[in-house]
Amino acid sequence: MGNPKAFLSILRKEAGYRPISERIMDYSEVEQTLNLEDRKLQASRCMDCGIPFCHWACPVANRQPEWQDLAYKGKWKEAYESLVATDDFPEFTGRICPAPCEKACVLKLSADSPVTIRENEASIVEKAFAEGYIKANPPKYRSGKKVAVIGGGPAGMAAANQLNLKGHTVTLFEKNEAIGGLLRFGIPDFKLNKKIIDRRLALMAEEGVEFKTGVNVGKDITGKEIMEQFDAVCLAVGAEQPRDLPIKGRELKGVYFALEFLGQQNRVVAGKTFSDAERISAKGKHVLVIGGGDTGSDCVGTSVRHGAASVTQIEIMPMPPAHHNPATPWPTYPMVLKTSSSHEEGCTRRWNLETKQFLGKDGQLTEVEIEEVEWRQGETGMTIHRTGNKETLKVDLVFLAMGFVHPVHEGLLTELGVELDGRKNVAVNAAQQSSVSKVFAAGDAHLGASLVVRAIASGRKAAEEIDTFLK
Repeated sequence: MGNPKAFLSILRKEAGYRPISERIMDYSEVEQTLNLEDRKLQASRCMDCGIPFCHWACPVANRQPEWQDLAYKGKWKEAYESLVATDDFPEFTGRICPAPCEKACVLKLSADSPVTIRENEASIVEKAFAEGYIKANPPKYRSGKKVAVIGGGPAGMAAANQLNLKGHTVTLFEKNEAIGGLLRFGIPDFKLNKKIIDRRLALMAEEGVEFKTGVNVGKDITGKEIMEQFDAVCLAVGAEQPRDLPIKGRELKGVYFALEFLGQQNRVVAGKTFSDAERISAKGKHVLVIGGGDTGSDCVGTSVRHGAASVTQIEIMPMPPAHHNPATPWPTYPMVLKTSSSHEEGCTRRWNLETKQFLGKDGQLTEVEIEEVEWRQGETGMTIHRTGNKETLKVDLVFLAMGFVHPVHEGLLTELGVELDGRKNVAVNAAQQSSVSKVFAAGDAHLGASLVVRAIASGRKAAEEIDTFLK
């Protein structure tokens, strides 16, 4: 390292967020950036540990100490090359990854002050784009083999990118009108501007990847046709079956899955219009978000930007510890209280609450009944006990943000006849190959709902295994 003792004299410095009063008025990215000199200083804090736990914790095995040192020395091109050697899309992970690498950083043990790994990553890739270091590099030779990648999320994009670079002819199918999956139709623009996705897609197209959008494989084109036309198939269809809440009043107007709301808003930002009857608007309404994860947080931030009268987020689980959780010690990912930029913008957060029923009038949601619960340690683990303490909330809109359970089976998966595992995901072997010989799976389709960075890692692995299979 150029400055092996920098961590002793330079404090962690985050770029921070734009002022709340400003950012809630638009859908531009909320996170700011540091100037390059400050960013170099932050990169210099990397200790170059004997055991790089950051590398161990990263699903794509980023070589953090290597590119931190290169960034500190101003070698941005080399730093980007090191980054992209393990991560196809550092511009995505540098913005939206929960950064398990930072949670495993040795400096987290020192005043909870890890290296700003995620922000440094984003700075490296943006500097590389700005300087023109990132250019299309199509393969010099083609194998003559054709691969269909079905699903345009981060796993499918990574698989398609890697397979194309290996010289295979790749067609990426996406049922929606644009590539990106949850990056485009789930994560709000204030966390990830969609121009960032389009910039990368333009490079992939220039390198030879063919994109077919608005094509629902299994419906618009059959699985049989795909199997006949391609030498290998990669299923990257995601885990799109949302967890529902089948309680009394679920049919009332005003109760929506989170992605119905988030996907529509992202389309509005992109320029699409909806009729008043179609539009899900939180303006002037009392909003209840059920589910305490990132998707729920995204519903909070979007509702605030709509001009909601109030936003409440509830979670059935107990409130996690604020800073340290003995159940998840370093260097594992800590299950602690997370306060997002959206929460800072205005939200009441409550825990240990179960939703009992939705109440309404003339088919329209008006109230939600909830009950306080307790979690107790039993012989087989934690068990839930209902206290009987109930209350009714005045609510105009409910967003169900309770996660996703497995891929949608109807259509393609049923037609192909791939076996499912115990969680109803696509069952695969160590090579991510399904029970159907030339069909592989990547991302949430076989992992279950997970992180973008794990989807990218899985897509890269699938591409490697498909390449071996084709040879």
